Amino acid sequence: MSQQGYVATPPYSQAQPGMGGYPAGFGSSPAQPLYAHYGGQPQSFTAPPTGKAAFLWSLIPPVKSNRFYPTGLILSFGKCVTRALHGCMVCVTGQFGGQMAGPGMAGPFQGGVAHMAGPPQKKLDPDSIPSTTQVTEDDQAKRGGQVYTTNLRGQVPPLVTTDYTVQDQGNASPRFMRCTTYSFPCTADLAKQCQVPLGAIIKPFAKVPKNETPLYVVNHGETGPIRCNRCKAYMCPYMQFIDGGRRYQCGFCNCVNEVPAFYFQHLDHMGRRVDLYERPELLLGSYEFEATLDYCKNNKPASPPAYIFMIDVSYANIKSGLVRLVCEELKTLLDNLPRYTHNKHTRVGFVTYNKILHFYNVKSALAQPQMMVVSDTAEMFVPLLDGFLVNFQESRAVITNLLDQIPDMFADTNESETVFAPVIQAGVEALKTAECSGKLFIFHSSIPTAEAPGKLKNRDDKKLINTEKEKTLFQPQKGVYEQLSKDCVSQGCSVDLFLFPSQYVDLATMGDVPTHTGGSIFKYSNFQVEMDGEHFLSDLRKDVEKAIGFDAIMRVRTSTGFRATNFFGAIHMNNTTDVEMAAVDCDKAVTVEFKHDDKLSEETGALMQCALLYTTVSGQRRLRIHNLSLNCSAQLSELYKSCETDALINFFAKSAYRAMLNQPLKTVREILVNQTAHMLACYRKNCASPSAASQLILPDAMKVFPVYLNSLMKTGPLVGSAELSTDDRAHQRLSTTAMGVEDTQLLLYPRLVPLHNMDFASDVVPAPVRCSEERLTDAGMFLLENGRSLFLWLGQACPPELVQRVFNVPSLAHVPADLSSLPVLDNPQSKKLRSIIDSLLDQRPSAMKLLIVKQKDRSEMLFRQHLVEDKGLHGGASYMDFLCYVHREIRQVLT
Repeated sequence: MSQQGYVATPPYSQAQPGMGGYPAGFGSSPAQPLYAHYGGQPQSFTAPPTGKAAFLWSLIPPVKSNRFYPTGLILSFGKCVTRALHGCMVCVTGQFGGQMAGPGMAGPFQGGVAHMAGPPQKKLDPDSIPSTTQVTEDDQAKRGGQVYTTNLRGQVPPLVTTDYTVQDQGNASPRFMRCTTYSFPCTADLAKQCQVPLGAIIKPFAKVPKNETPLYVVNHGETGPIRCNRCKAYMCPYMQFIDGGRRYQCGFCNCVNEVPAFYFQHLDHMGRRVDLYERPELLLGSYEFEATLDYCKNNKPASPPAYIFMIDVSYANIKSGLVRLVCEELKTLLDNLPRYTHNKHTRVGFVTYNKILHFYNVKSALAQPQMMVVSDTAEMFVPLLDGFLVNFQESRAVITNLLDQIPDMFADTNESETVFAPVIQAGVEALKTAECSGKLFIFHSSIPTAEAPGKLKNRDDKKLINTEKEKTLFQPQKGVYEQLSKDCVSQGCSVDLFLFPSQYVDLATMGDVPTHTGGSIFKYSNFQVEMDGEHFLSDLRKDVEKAIGFDAIMRVRTSTGFRATNFFGAIHMNNTTDVEMAAVDCDKAVTVEFKHDDKLSEETGALMQCALLYTTVSGQRRLRIHNLSLNCSAQLSELYKSCETDALINFFAKSAYRAMLNQPLKTVREILVNQTAHMLACYRKNCASPSAASQLILPDAMKVFPVYLNSLMKTGPLVGSAELSTDDRAHQRLSTTAMGVEDTQLLLYPRLVPLHNMDFASDVVPAPVRCSEERLTDAGMFLLENGRSLFLWLGQACPPELVQRVFNVPSLAHVPADLSSLPVLDNPQSKKLRSIIDSLLDQRPSAMKLLIVKQKDRSEMLFRQHLVEDKGLHGGASYMDFLCYVHREIRQVLT
C-alpha cells in the first residue's frame, strides 16, 4: 500500500550554535534554500503553491513496501542540492535571526547573539511547514456540514473547529467525549514505547446544538437504573442479551446478570431485543436515568439549588462604582437564573462584607429589608434562618428595595480591609441550614488582610522567577482554604469568584476554592466602570445563564485491561475513583488518563462509561451516562493514525500546569519536549519508511502538534518571566484546568482573520491565516481572538475609507485608543464586522473585551504575544526554530 506524507528540505549553514535566538547546541541555522519534494523531485517556491503543490502537506508519492505505513509527513534537513523540476526552478534562501525580546530565552531555548553576521537574506518560506489553519480548513472542506454518526467503534471524529452535526447511534457525541487516540495499544509495553498519553476529555454537560436531539431521560422505576452486579456499570449498548433475553453479559467485566422481570423482552433472530428502538439506553451513547432515593443524600429527596450573591463593599469597590453596577444589574439578572418547574423561581440570598459580614432578611412579608451583622469572623454562623434564602418572585419588591439601598448605605465607607474565607464559610453554612446545594457569586477587590481565618500576606517575589522556588508562587497557602474546599464540595456549594484587583491578591490561593468546586474565576485588573463594565456584565450574564448540574459525583468505568488513573479539572477527589464536583456547567471538562493493567483485545476493543450523578436546577437527582468504544491494536501505526492533536494538547497543557506545582518550570518544559521527541521518534522508528536521518518525519494526524506544544511552552504559566504578573499566570493556570478541547485549541492557536479584503455583501467570514507577524500587512485590518482576548489590529496604511466606514472618523490617527466596542453605523462594512464580532462573543464561554490596536503603538505588544508562530515576547522559540529543535531531540532519541 502507499504512504502519504510530505517532504521538505530546510538545510542549514555553518552559523554558530546559540546564535540568532537558536537553542544553544542547535549546531546551525537555516541559511539555504528550502525545497518541497513532490513526486520524488525537489520543488522550491516563493509564491504560495497552486494545484498539486498546494496539497504538499497531505501528499507524497507511493512508496513500494510490504508494510502499511500510515499517513505521514516528512521534512528533510539535509544539504542543499539545487535541481530543476519540470524545466523550471525557483530558489528561496532563508535566514533566521532578528531581534530577540526579553533578557533571553527560557528553558532549553537559551538566547544568544541577536543578529547574525553577513548580508541580509530573504526569510525561509514559512508556507513550507505544517499549518494549523490549513489542517482546520481541510477538515472543514472534507467533513464540514455533514452528519457524523457514532455507530462505528474507534472512529476519529471531525476536528473541534469543524462545523458538523452529530447523530448518536451508540457512542457518545465528540461534544461530550474526545480521546487523545481512538485506537489504544494492546499492551502496556506498546503504550510505554510510544509515550502517547491515553486519555479522554469529558465534558458531561456540553451544549447540544438546536438541530441535535437533547438527551432522553429513562425511568427504570422504583428499583432504579439497571446495573451490572459486579462492576456496577449502567445498562448501555455494550450489554449483550443472552439466554432468550433472560440474562445479559456485561461488556465491561463480562459478568452474566439476570434481567429483572419488569425489564424482560424477547430477542429477535439477530439476538437483539425486540424493543431495542424504544430504549435509549440500549441504542444511544448518551442518555439520562432518573435516580431513586438511594442516590440522594441521607435518602431524602434533593432540594432545588440556591444562589447567594456576596458583594465586597470595601472602599475600592464603592469608589470604582462596582457596587452600584452589580446592584443595578441584579435587579434584572435574577429573572435569568435557571428556573424550575411549577412556575417557581430559584431561591436567592444576599450578603455584603468588608472585614465584617452583613446578612439581609428579605422575607416577602417585610416592608423594608433588615440587616444583621456578624463581626466575629472566627466563628462564622448565619444569624437568621428564615428570610435569608427566599423565593425571588415572592420577595421581588423587598429585594429591589435592598439593591437600591446597598450603594448608598456604604457610600461613605473608609474601610479598605476585607475578609474572604469567612465569606465562603457563611455561604456554605447558609446552604447547610437550608439543606440544599447552590452557588456563591463573590464580587471581591483585594487581598484579604483583615484579622480572620484565611488572612493572606503578599508573597509575590519576582526574585523567585526561574529558580527552584518559583513553583511556590503557584502553590495555594494550605490550611483554611483546603478545608473550605472540602466543606463546599460535601455541601454541593460551588464558588464563582469575580475579582477586581488593583494589585497582587494571591490568586493562586484565592482561586483554590473556586477551582475545586467546579466554579470559575473572572479577573478585571484596574477595573473602571466605563471601560470594563460591559465586559464584566457580559461575563456575569453568561455565567448565570449556563446549563448546570449541582452536587455531582462522576465515575469513569472501563472494560477489562485498562483503567482511569488520573483526573484533571475543576474537581475534588477524596479517593482514587470518585470525581466530586460541587457543580458542573456546560463549559467544564474533566481530562482523564488511562493506564493498562492487562492486555487489551483487538476483537473486543476498549470500552469506557462516564456516569455522572447530579442534582438538576429543579431539584431532581439524575444520572447522566456517556459511553464510548475505541479500537485496540498491536500495530503502533493504527494508534498514530487515530490520534487527535487537539485532545493531546489539552492533556499536555493540564498535566504540565499540574506538574509546575511540584517541579521547576525548566524541568517541566524539558519533559514536554522530551515526551514529544519520544512520541515522534517512535513513529519514525516503527511506522515510517526508512529515510535519511536529516529528515523530520511527522505522523499526519500529529503534524501540527509541535506548533501547539511550542505555543503551550510560551504561555504565561510556563514561560518564567518577571515581566508577567504572578496573578495573571496563576489565573491562566487555574482557568485552563477545567477547559474542554475547543477552548485549549483556540487558546494555544488563536484565530487571526483578515478583514480588509472580505466581501462585505456576503455572509461568508474570511478564513483565518497563520498566527504570525508575516501575515500582517500595513494596509490590513485583522481580528485576533483566542476565547479570552479579542483584538482588532489596524495597519498603518489601513485605507481611510474603511476606517471611516467602521469607526466614523476620517483616518487612523483619529481612532480613539480606548474604544472597547465599535460604533453602530448603517453601512455594509460596519454591519458585517459587528456581526462577526457578535457571533464570536456568542460562541465563546467567556465574554471578551475588544481592544483596538494600531500598528507600532505600545498596545501592540499585548497583541503580538498571541502571534504564536513567532518568537515569544517573554522568551520561547519561533515555530520554525522549535521544529528544528524537536528534530534534533528526535535524532538524539534514535541514536
